[in-house]
Amino acid sequence: MKTLKDVQVGESVVVAKLHGEGPVKRRIMDMGITKGVEILVRKVAPLGDPMELNIRGYELSVRKADAEMIEVQ
Repeated sequence: MKTLKDVQVGESVVVAKLHGEGPVKRRIMDMGITKGVEILVRKVAPLGDPMELNIRGYELSVRKADAEMIEVQ
């Protein structure tokens, strides 16, 4: 299983499944990260946290802990 945390800078992926439950999963979905959405990893901070993503035409920063809950293909 490949998660968003494993994706390299400059790589585009498609969301396959969201893991996690309750308010955390709801927050991820509220940010526009849903099944079938394409995500481009733009940058990763020097210490690896957070990651900057391009999704649905806007930029979004996500913590590594949240990125681990997003399964991609």
